[in-house]
Amino acid sequence: MAEYTDISYTVNDPCAVITLRRPAQLNAFTYRTLSEIRDAIGRATADPAVVGIIITGGGRAFSAGLDMQVLTETTAANDAPAATPEDRLPGIFSYFLEVPKPIIAAVNGVAAGGGLILALMSDLRFASDDAAFTTVFLKRGLIAEHGSSWLLPRLVGVSRALDLLWMSDKIGAEEARNLGLVDRVVAPDALLDAAQDYIRRLSATSAPRAVAATKRLVYDHLGCGFRQALREAEQVQNAFVTAADATEGAAAFMERRTPVFTRVGGADG
Repeated sequence: MAEYTDISYTVNDPCAVITLRRPAQLNAFTYRTLSEIRDAIGRATADPAVVGIIITGGGRAFSAGLDMQVLTETTAANDAPAATPEDRLPGIFSYFLEVPKPIIAAVNGVAAGGGLILALMSDLRFASDDAAFTTVFLKRGLIAEHGSSWLLPRLVGVSRALDLLWMSDKIGAEEARNLGLVDRVVAPDALLDAAQDYIRRLSATSAPRAVAATKRLVYDHLGCGFRQALREAEQVQNAFVTAADATEGAAAFMERRTPVFTRVGGADG
């Protein structure tokens, strides 16, 4: 997919920025939007120039979730949707968890429903101080969809997750940070710079392959016991400790210089 209509995609080494471009619809998703986001994530994953990916919204909203026309058509159908094939994770944006590069949601306005899922499935959430968040699903007669029942309790705790899901109250950026839903809150005009600066710092200090492996271990180990986690971490650690990046990291420390690590892309991505 070479041309995008619902998003824009730019790369400024080491950052890829995906911007939702349906401001009149508060960046609500159509199926085309979802397809374009997935395509852009794939491009960023394969590009060695990209160390991290930022997703933000154009205009005054981050995303209001699924476009109401699409939702109306879906709920009016006579038959329930088919189950997701076993070889794919169910839920929109669940594939973010398997992307080997950091994904930061730069939440510039309201994130509601599927827009909140877009932020939740990102690895980090930066928010402008005028951003707002709401689950909204139960107000539409729906349940905690697309992995929110798994993610929210891990971010904010069980009772707070239930409150956010049941009541669907809209909360501001500071409250979201206090709950653990948001990692950084900054002024609106500093939001994108803050996300890009984070990736630049990461690029300068941390090995991309190690970043990818650590992301995978963290998500894999959310659902397993400590014995399994320690065994798996040891296997990955043993593979890394004699690899080129570890050699470079040790040499850079001894020589008091910035390390130069191998980027991830192409087949690595």
